[in-house]
Amino acid sequence: MSTNKLNVEGILLLEQPFAKVPYENLRKIFRTSQKYIEREMTAVQNASLELEKRATQHTYEPSEALKTIDSMIGRVEGLKRKLSDLSDRCTIPTHAVMRKRLEHLNSLDTMSGRDDAEFNRWADIRLDRWLVDWALRTGKEKTARQIAHDRGIEALVDIDLFSEIHRIEDALRNHSCTEALAWCSENKSALRKIKSTLEFDLRLQEYIELTRARKYEEAIPYSKKYLTPWYETHGVQITQAFNLLAFPPTTTCAPYKRLYDTERWTVLSRTFRLAAYNLSTLPTEPLLHLALYAGLASLKLPSCYPLPPTSASAPSNPPIAFSSSSTSLPFSPSTYSSLSANLIGTAPYSNSTTRDSSKSIDCPICDHECLGELAKEVPWSHHVNSTIVCRISGKIMDEDNMPLCFPNGYVYSREALEDMAAKRGGQVTCPRTGDTCDFSVLRKVFIS
Repeated sequence: MSTNKLNVEGILLLEQPFAKVPYENLRKIFRTSQKYIEREMTAVQNASLELEKRATQHTYEPSEALKTIDSMIGRVEGLKRKLSDLSDRCTIPTHAVMRKRLEHLNSLDTMSGRDDAEFNRWADIRLDRWLVDWALRTGKEKTARQIAHDRGIEALVDIDLFSEIHRIEDALRNHSCTEALAWCSENKSALRKIKSTLEFDLRLQEYIELTRARKYEEAIPYSKKYLTPWYETHGVQITQAFNLLAFPPTTTCAPYKRLYDTERWTVLSRTFRLAAYNLSTLPTEPLLHLALYAGLASLKLPSCYPLPPTSASAPSNPPIAFSSSSTSLPFSPSTYSSLSANLIGTAPYSNSTTRDSSKSIDCPICDHECLGELAKEVPWSHHVNSTIVCRISGKIMDEDNMPLCFPNGYVYSREALEDMAAKRGGQVTCPRTGDTCDFSVLRKVFIS
């Protein structure tokens, strides 16, 4: 059936960070190589121009020219060593990781459907990757490494990236900005593109710590060197920081008490994490959570939860009446609630009943003690075309498996009822009410 076909585009929606993280890492390596080349080649070019100038003016000694040439050769050889080391240490491993990840994603095109054994193995690996991602984000690095090692998916997870993020976060929690500032220096251009203020926040915090320690001789020149350049965009904060020199750490004045608050370190740690995720194109939530949210939201229906109590005057929903061998049902949003209960094999509920009787044994949202409780936090599913599931067989009712209606209004699939009739001599029984009738009495139901 068509439901077995893989929705590759839908699967790849959650796989964008999986492919982009090594790509962003490769871009970072390229920028580092570019900086090395520009710095060394600029020095070589300047030395060459100076040598040419002196040669034109006949004001140089051969020995000095040889020294200059040797210096230029030394710079070029040093550049070659740096680039070679960067390639061996970063570029080649990153290329290998990118190749493995793209091959992993490309293997989806060779799979015939969801029942394919290869897809089941692929899905198991995906779940392992999501578990490692969750463990890394929640600080369980040893667990993440163990899972990655046991499953052989080290190249498919970002342990090193999260390890660096945790190292810098730990330093911030220990009231040290050194590691985070070094990270900002390495990613200065990227942070500027996303208009991040992380570097300013770190500089401001270092200034606050100098002021807290009453080290005015260091705080004043530090503010001139690192805070004043930000005055155009952070003038108010910098002015408050300058005024901080007149207030002790025990001040009760609200603006300056907030600056001295040690909770700022927690905020800094969170700000750094968000900036790191942004630069690495990682979502702020674990991929396991995102997949769970998407699944819960796609399954959550009003019929999965009990109805709130209604007044005695509230009109009840009457059973569906059929006057011919086939009936056309309107399926508008206003009638969704009453129809959905019938179409999954449940009674039309009134003010004295609830949706509890319409729970499906195959629906995880209907289990209110497990996923149903989690699903309360996600929005209702939006279905342009409704899918009707048989309560007896759990199969979808469509043109190949038509819904049939009992005289009492309950609806089940043709396949399930034909199988029941074959075993009971043409008799079928409604599993909800126990009513029995001939198979020939059942009516076809069409949804429009």
